[in-house]
Amino acid sequence: MTNPVDLRRVPLDALHRELGAKMGAFAGFDMPIQYPAGLKSEHLQTRERAGLFDVSHMGQLKVTARDGSLATLARALEAALPLDFDLWPVGQQKYSYLLNEQGGIEDDLMLVRLDDHVRIIANAGNRDHDLALFERLCPALVFEWIDAALLALQGPAAERVLAALDPKAAALTFMQAAALDLAGAPCFATRSGYTGEDGYEISVPTAAAEAVARRLLADPNVGPIGLGARDTLRLEAGLPLHGNDIGPATTPVAAGLSFAIPKSRRTGGAKAGGFPGAATVLRQFAEPPLRKLAGLVSYDPVPIRAHAVLLDGAGHTVGEVTSGTVSPTLNRPVMLAYVDRVTLESIGTTPLAAVVRDKRPAVHVTPLPFVPKRYKR
Repeated sequence: MTNPVDLRRVPLDALHRELGAKMGAFAGFDMPIQYPAGLKSEHLQTRERAGLFDVSHMGQLKVTARDGSLATLARALEAALPLDFDLWPVGQQKYSYLLNEQGGIEDDLMLVRLDDHVRIIANAGNRDHDLALFERLCPALVFEWIDAALLALQGPAAERVLAALDPKAAALTFMQAAALDLAGAPCFATRSGYTGEDGYEISVPTAAAEAVARRLLADPNVGPIGLGARDTLRLEAGLPLHGNDIGPATTPVAAGLSFAIPKSRRTGGAKAGGFPGAATVLRQFAEPPLRKLAGLVSYDPVPIRAHAVLLDGAGHTVGEVTSGTVSPTLNRPVMLAYVDRVTLESIGTTPLAAVVRDKRPAVHVTPLPFVPKRYKR
């Protein structure tokens, strides 16, 4: 058990408590898990109007070259990550990952290229690990933590709400970034998030975080949302969570995340390989891994959680659930799971069975996402 005294607090800690949040330990931080409205209400609030999430536990890094050269920055990052700097427009956000030598995902990241530096957002539980790994892989670069809160405004009303504070927000499309002035504070926003809804992630100077959050919450379409609903929202959108669905033992190909590797870094490309784990990852494009991440849905009223074993019709173990919930939008259990590739290729419409104590609810392989994404493209 984590001692509450040892937990780090985010800049909006006092506001969360004022709003009646149920706080809990997450990745070493004391975070709002849910508010008095409850998880389902918060989830639907985000789907129908807009929700404000505090994700300040995530690590925000500024990356520059020691010699000030953009070429040095490009070469070093291309050696550490499977990206192509030359194909990356200024002001554009990208999804990528730090891989180990076996091709496993040490962490998945969001990066933005700017005129003379790159901003990186790392997962909360991996932030110190990522920094150490980056510094080892990229000695020619300087990595600095950004002193700022991180807020996510998500949902169909997010554009109208944020554009009321700075009209420039409306011009952004999915994965674009811009500097915004919000309630007098210089902020940095990307049109992104981890809910499947349209929305923004906003880096706010720590001293201004509460003022900006209160201004956003003053809009009647916006409600405070905890990490509980963030998890159910991302799962409905089919988005994997590091530590659950992806990790050091899973590769991008197995996890269905190979879209983030540009063709130029694949076999036959102009910049093929050259990143950690490249040999394994590139081989898997031709020789797929034994298990792959899949979406599952059940019509039985039995919640199916992570680590539930999956059985085929003959009773053989063919997979394991990595994330599971009862979808507040669909009102049925949905899951992400690693399933034997041969089973996925031959199963057709035949259901599998999940082992849930003494029950064996039927589960069906289904395309992802469970709920359509609504990004502004």
